[in-house]
Amino acid sequence: MNGILLIDKPQGMTSHDVVRRVRRLLRTRRVGHTGTLDPLATGVLPVAVGEATRIVQFLMEGDKTYRAVLKLGETMTTQDAEGEVLERRPVAGITAEAVMAAGRSFVGVIRQLPPMYSALKKDGVPLYRLARQGIEVERESREVRIDRLQILAVDLPLITLEVDCSKGTYVRTLCHDFGLALGTGAHLVALRRTRSGTFTEADCVTLEQLETDDAAKPPLLSVTEALAGMPALEIDAEAARRLADGIPPTLASLATAPGCPEGATVRLLHDGILLAVARFAPGRLSEKRGDFELLRVFQAARAA
Repeated sequence: MNGILLIDKPQGMTSHDVVRRVRRLLRTRRVGHTGTLDPLATGVLPVAVGEATRIVQFLMEGDKTYRAVLKLGETMTTQDAEGEVLERRPVAGITAEAVMAAGRSFVGVIRQLPPMYSALKKDGVPLYRLARQGIEVERESREVRIDRLQILAVDLPLITLEVDCSKGTYVRTLCHDFGLALGTGAHLVALRRTRSGTFTEADCVTLEQLETDDAAKPPLLSVTEALAGMPALEIDAEAARRLADGIPPTLASLATAPGCPEGATVRLLHDGILLAVARFAPGRLSEKRGDFELLRVFQAARAA
């Protein structure tokens, strides 16, 4: 059993809880998720089964869309409603115009300081474990990209927003920083991921549906379908044969010009069959390494 299962994660479960449930339902051990959602969050959680676990790294690269509700006036230890209150401030006098202006200030490339309550590791230990022991360690801020931040509703002290963002964005931290920008403090109280890469909430099934339906025939997307958002490049038969030996193709072996920028992650196909995922790296030919950096070669290539 191989493919991508799109789960609508319920509130109160960790992503690993979902993986364990899928393993039990499908009676297979080779299952993994493609990006952690906190227990508080719901929504799109792609789960890889069997051979599809080999493409998890590519699915995690996709941009995300979230719908979030934040509460002004309270700063929390965890930056969300599951923590303890650190500070309370009044929200009287906060206008809709001020909220809109704060939202606009976060659009673009911004820096975030990862929260202590996160799965990031310090010397092999998840930060959240250290945080539960009252230990705080130094973290480096990092760049993330906010493509869109739309304020959907203002009902103080609650604000509902929708955000399109790059991978690695902490929406909890975005809400925390939103509160800092308004001078009131804030924390996340509800979160739903409505899109992960090319997958949307409309594509998902619930765990209950998976249990009710025929578990022997789960609604799995094939590896080819799951990677459909990547540019597809057709290579000739000779390049396909060499690919099976781990030799990257050259531009001369393509049926058409790439049409994608240097550094793009692409699918390499022959006769419409997915053979590999590679990074477009023109110029490697001068080093006799082809014009692509192979990232993953599939069984189909070895059988070609």
